[in-house]
Amino acid sequence: MGRGEIRRRNEGSIKIGPRLLEILSQLGEIELEDVEIEVEDLEIWWQPGVGIVAPPKIVPPPRVKPTEILPEPFEVPLEEYPGRVEEVVLGATKAEGGTRAKRIVIGGAESPAFYLFERKPAHPPVIAIDTFDMKTSLPRAIRMYVEEVMEDPPAWAKMAVDKLGADLVSIHLISTDPLIRDTSPKEAAKTVEDVLQAVDVPIIVGGCGDPRKDAEVFTKVAEVAEGERLLLSSVTLDMDEAGILGRVAKAAKDHGHAVLAFSSMELNKAKELNRKLYAFLPRDSIVMDLTTAALGYGLEYSFSIHERARLAALMGDPELQHPVLSGTTNAWAAREAWLRMGPEWEPRELRGALWETITALALLLAGVDVFMMMHPDAVRTVKKVIEHFNREVKPETMVDWVSARI
Repeated sequence: MGRGEIRRRNEGSIKIGPRLLEILSQLGEIELEDVEIEVEDLEIWWQPGVGIVAPPKIVPPPRVKPTEILPEPFEVPLEEYPGRVEEVVLGATKAEGGTRAKRIVIGGAESPAFYLFERKPAHPPVIAIDTFDMKTSLPRAIRMYVEEVMEDPPAWAKMAVDKLGADLVSIHLISTDPLIRDTSPKEAAKTVEDVLQAVDVPIIVGGCGDPRKDAEVFTKVAEVAEGERLLLSSVTLDMDEAGILGRVAKAAKDHGHAVLAFSSMELNKAKELNRKLYAFLPRDSIVMDLTTAALGYGLEYSFSIHERARLAALMGDPELQHPVLSGTTNAWAAREAWLRMGPEWEPRELRGALWETITALALLLAGVDVFMMMHPDAVRTVKKVIEHFNREVKPETMVDWVSARI
């Protein structure tokens, strides 16, 4: 190549070395098109990328099995209730003007039933056995135990106490019903006197269900049995509508007795009846009967009513702060308790007793204070459960109820 040619090329070339460095410093990269690069020595440096190295695997330490449970303090959640159930005395001893060997106190609850972790019950529930002033139709499962005394009320009452373990005796004066025998109040009172002489436990006196006749009978019985602290069963809003409630309540007060206020599964009615009774009787002379429905015939409703009444009483409702009685023999109103059925329902002799027992136990947990019962096996079982529930149990052994035998 001649010098002229070299000169021409040099004149058309551009020295970009310094300029290239300046552009790269500003832009970081540069792209060239249609460029010829003439160099004498060319060195290319390639900086290899740094490879990704996995971190070393961390081996966790071996798990150590615990040798003991972590200690954690536990405090029993105790409740304080603003209300308290009234105490009612049934029966009067000689020192109190009566002839009973002992008196029975019911009520006094300050906690829901069997909340033993909060406080002990003031008085355990008690059981009355039903008797009648005349022979009446009873299921064979009951009749087989009492058939020999069904026409002798004092003997029936004595059997209930001596052989069947009754805490009280309830004598139902069903013969006073105008549609049955229409027994006079004087004769009915004589029957009550005979029963009082036969046994020395407190007595519940039941009527026939006719409001006017019951008012006459209760008034006479209250007078004849003055000082015995009977429970007259029962007074109702029907008596109030007939204008005779005050007469019965006044007779009870004047002669030292208590009354059973009956309402039909309606708390507002129960409260209304109690308000009317307050005009004549002190609060410690009123026991409530909220109605007992048999297993299979509304027991769940009956349980709900009793539970609501007790909780309302503890929360401060003064019109419901009274002991409660359950007519548990209503269980026999369920035909399934005594009717002849298929072999899967046998033996019939036990079925009725179980029916009555389950009815009683359900309401026992709702806070009932007095049970009217009939079947000896049902009475015996409920008594054992009451004793078992009321015994002192150490906290560490409370779970033993799973294997408890009754």
